[in-house]
Amino acid sequence: MKKIILSAALLAFVGLATVQAGELKQSSAIVNTVDSTKSTPVKLEDLPAPVKATLASDAYKDWTPTEAFMVVEEGGKSYYQVNVKKEEKTGSVKINADGTPAE
Repeated sequence: MKKIILSAALLAFVGLATVQAGELKQSSAIVNTVDSTKSTPVKLEDLPAPVKATLASDAYKDWTPTEAFMVVEEGGKSYYQVNVKKEEKTGSVKINADGTPAE
């Protein structure tokens, strides 16, 4: 009787192991995106006057500019991205050459 129970348990274990060892089929897609924007570093003192005026306005007066970039997108749209810092907080501001906020 012990041999029958042992044989049945062994067959059940082998059956479960066979099911677990089945092949997994999983499809995955790899998507590659290309960022076509061009970013060129600009010295803070070389920023256009309207951009400097916007940074000096009340909205940004508490923030200190740390670095700036001229960004040109694929469609020809361009703006200045200015990284700013306020105490331990950091952020960036996008401003058009005429001083208006860029979207």
